[in-house]
Amino acid sequence: MMRTSTSVLGLIAASLLLSSAPTRAQEVTREDIVRQLSRFETAPTLDLPALKQQTQERSRIRSRNEPPPQKRTPIAPELMNLPAFNVDIQFDVDTPIVRPESYQAVGRIADAMVYADLLPYTFLIVGHIEANGKRESNVILSQRRADAIRDILANTFKISVKRLQSVGLGEEQLLDPSKPTAPVNQQIQIITVAKTVEEAAPPPPAPVPAAPGKQAPRKHRN
Repeated sequence: MMRTSTSVLGLIAASLLLSSAPTRAQEVTREDIVRQLSRFETAPTLDLPALKQQTQERSRIRSRNEPPPQKRTPIAPELMNLPAFNVDIQFDVDTPIVRPESYQAVGRIADAMVYADLLPYTFLIVGHIEANGKRESNVILSQRRADAIRDILANTFKISVKRLQSVGLGEEQLLDPSKPTAPVNQQIQIITVAKTVEEAAPPPPAPVPAAPGKQAPRKHRN
């Protein structure tokens, strides 16, 4: 009787452990990415070279009055209202080298970009870093990582470079300001920023005038 009770208790405990075990997170599909990036309405007024320079300059501030990371104003608030997809890409520590296990996620993004609903758009790849280490170094690393994703999309997955831009915001626009050192702030963002400019078709060639033919001699009436 004791053995039976022990066995029953063991089965109950095992079932409780299984029911309380965390379920595996569902992988993001191409359709999820398309749905998030296709809700484009208005293109922002975005001066990318100026934004890069402004980000670098702000990261060098050493003022005592500089607010802590969680209280800094976003450096590019215009990006926050655009369709965006955040993805957790694994890099080697302090480098822009993408780990092999993350190539599948980048490939899924590329697959979405060539889907019919997203073909008319161009995208901005935004790098972020959590608020650890030196601010200036974080901006540089985030730019290099954004560039790395752009290059993989273009070179490995053959997405047109005309549809891709990149910028690194370091810790100057945290994805979760309430937790400035959390891993979520290292995610890469893919943001829809504009419609592609369709190249105008060349005008049809002008018709070549026909060579003048010889006129038949007129007949003289008698």
